Amino acid sequence: MQLVDLEGLILLVNGCTKPACLPFKQWVSRVIATVQREGSYALEVSEISRPTPPSELMDAIVRLEMRTERFHTEVLESLHRSEHAWSQILDALGCRPGAEPEADKRELRLRTENLFAQWKDRLSITEDVWAVAVYILPTLAEAGQVGHSLETLSAKTGLTRQRVHDCLRFLQKHRCIRQNGMTDSGNPIYVAELPPA
Repeated sequence: MQLVDLEGLILLVNGCTKPACLPFKQWVSRVIATVQREGSYALEVSEISRPTPPSELMDAIVRLEMRTERFHTEVLESLHRSEHAWSQILDALGCRPGAEPEADKRELRLRTENLFAQWKDRLSITEDVWAVAVYILPTLAEAGQVGHSLETLSAKTGLTRQRVHDCLRFLQKHRCIRQNGMTDSGNPIYVAELPPA
């Protein structure tokens, strides 16, 4: 950007000879006269007017919003129909999402007996360890994991809390169970350990 002094501005304006430059020349002469008279020049402040979009644009926006709303309504109706159809299919098949399938008692008994037999073959243990093992075996066979507190196991087996802890450590040491996380209440979660190959 180059600054032009007053003399240079006058020379620049006088150099314009085209008729299209006449409004510019008139404006410059007003600027020069104002600067000489008042010492400065400022543009006139115009009122800020908020531009209004053309009516065609407003109509198009309204139509687009109506079409979008109609589309959303159709999509929701389609989703409801689809959900209803899936619900009917699940009812026909006899299963629902989130519903736990009822365990086959014979299969559960076989899994419990199988787990019990594996442990019995690998261990020579005392009565108190068997008391804990017999209490946790059905849950391990059915749910795949056990998350009872030591207090619960102590109450169910009649052993002290420390003895229940020792029994669980014994079962872990002999690879019958292993710890696999904690419950929300801070109790260890045990899962059945696979028998050694």
